[in-house]
Amino acid sequence: MTGPLQWWRNPWRRPWGLALVTLGYLVWSLAPVLVAVLFSFNAGRSRVTWQGFSMRWYYGDPLRSVWHDPSLFNALTHTLVLGVLATLVTVPLGVALALGLDRWRGRIPAGANLAVLVSFVLPEILIAVALLFVATVLTTPLQLGTTGQVIGLVTYQLSYPVVIVRARLLTIGRDYEEAAIDLGASPLTATRRVLLTMLMPAIFASAVLVFADVIDDFIIVRYLSGDAATEPVSVKVYNTARAAPTPALNALTTLLLLASVLAVVMGYLIHRWLTRGEKSGRGLDVFTGEA
Repeated sequence: MTGPLQWWRNPWRRPWGLALVTLGYLVWSLAPVLVAVLFSFNAGRSRVTWQGFSMRWYYGDPLRSVWHDPSLFNALTHTLVLGVLATLVTVPLGVALALGLDRWRGRIPAGANLAVLVSFVLPEILIAVALLFVATVLTTPLQLGTTGQVIGLVTYQLSYPVVIVRARLLTIGRDYEEAAIDLGASPLTATRRVLLTMLMPAIFASAVLVFADVIDDFIIVRYLSGDAATEPVSVKVYNTARAAPTPALNALTTLLLLASVLAVVMGYLIHRWLTRGEKSGRGLDVFTGEA
């Protein structure tokens, strides 16, 4: 039997169908983003008609560009500040919680582990509404604004570093810590110089994931924003996209996209550098310094 029928029945044939589905998905998901980025460099006000290349909407226009419009510039800087603050708080707490859940046995850590997993399936709007209730009705230190947004983002993002670091802990085991303790290191020194060093790839991966997710968050930051000064890019886009926005809005989102891409690329390069010894079968090189 020859011809197309034989090719179709061959289980080792190239999966052209899967390739077409993948290509279609990439075009469907990336084409609108590329169009939005393209028109951020449009010389005119139109967001559908190309009128020439220009950096007008980034810094050229003295009134409406991202650099000169106070509302747009403040939204960008506030988003990046939220991303950095939430990451700096979430990742250390997540690493500590992961170590505690991995080392502690009993009903309390089992309940905490269940709470971490449940946070993955809880709707984000439910957490946002609950935190809004706490900030506006109950007498607590939680207030609307930057502080409330950071607390809300940390609450929602904490499960990511916990899960990633615990997965890394399962692959490491306790042999390295026990070997360090047998060689004279204290438990704290073994944790700091051996375990945390081996956890660095997972820690950096958690930081990149949290930062990229925080700067893209909409629900929590919108419910916990205090005034216009605490509106991040996502809320700013939501509030102005239905009106008659200029391509400056495209420029604003393009800058945020650039920040996400840079974070992911840096995280990938650092992860490769940290795991270079594991790929060659020399996992101890990371913390012993041996060649």
